[in-house]
Amino acid sequence: MAETGASPLPSSPSARSPLSRAASFVWLTARVLEQRRFAYHFLESSPAAADAVENALAAYRTEDDGYGYALEPDLRGPAGQPLHAAHALRVLDSIGRCSGQRVERVCRYLTAASTPEGALPAVHPSQRQYPHAPFVPVRDDPPGELLATGPVVGLLHRNEVWHAWLFRATDFCWSAVESLTTSHPYEIEAAVAFLDGVPDRSRARAAADRLGRLVREQRLAVLDPGRLDAYRVAPGYAPGEHHYPYDYARVPESLARSWFTDEEMARALDHLEGAQQQDGGWPLNWRQWAPGTSLEARPMVTIEALRTLRAYGRPL
Repeated sequence: MAETGASPLPSSPSARSPLSRAASFVWLTARVLEQRRFAYHFLESSPAAADAVENALAAYRTEDDGYGYALEPDLRGPAGQPLHAAHALRVLDSIGRCSGQRVERVCRYLTAASTPEGALPAVHPSQRQYPHAPFVPVRDDPPGELLATGPVVGLLHRNEVWHAWLFRATDFCWSAVESLTTSHPYEIEAAVAFLDGVPDRSRARAAADRLGRLVREQRLAVLDPGRLDAYRVAPGYAPGEHHYPYDYARVPESLARSWFTDEEMARALDHLEGAQQQDGGWPLNWRQWAPGTSLEARPMVTIEALRTLRAYGRPL
């Protein structure tokens, strides 16, 4: 059978580069969406490649203008969920398509899915009838959470999306972020995602400075990967589910970057580079509960690891 197109795995020594090893892993294991995302981010970021990502994402859309079908692998089944919608928006943002009617539809879903206070619950009760990770609680009357709301609000603001849903949701996030006295890594990541996109930059910088002190005081980031035993794992997390400076500051422009010294960030990025496994993918550090979900999630983690390393100028 004749080959068509350029091979992502050249026969030169560069075939053992981190990127080529990751390519082999993605082509072998990933869903269509992650294969299309990998192609867009690392092979050819053309309009046609963005179209391909968007078309693959469309397969996860639900009738209520949300997203489901295990777009986030830990939530199975066809029910639309806020976490799926947030993931979809991140994908659209990453290809420069977070605008227009596609986002208007998602905002209609967000409005319908919100709690009376205008915030998003992490999981809607409709998930109860479908498989889901045991560490994702399904409640009959779930509260609004910064964990679910913050990343969505920040991303929409950063893309200059204006929708009525954003007003109350933004107020909710400000209140939640500015009242944090104790927290855990995923909630801090959500807060950073909000602060990195919200229009009031002086207020965002002040809030980020306070959160940075909280992260260091409560040792929520591993600053020395060689001494993991010195850093606690948050209650309810899996053994070894540590978080590092790059988990908070995915790009150098993030407000969270100022929380860490150059040396601390360099050590963290060295650790991230070294975490690539023999098969070319990066590992999962959260609790695994089903073989299929692990297989689906690793390519997602691999793409984000590569994007983070590239953002900080590490050679791929």
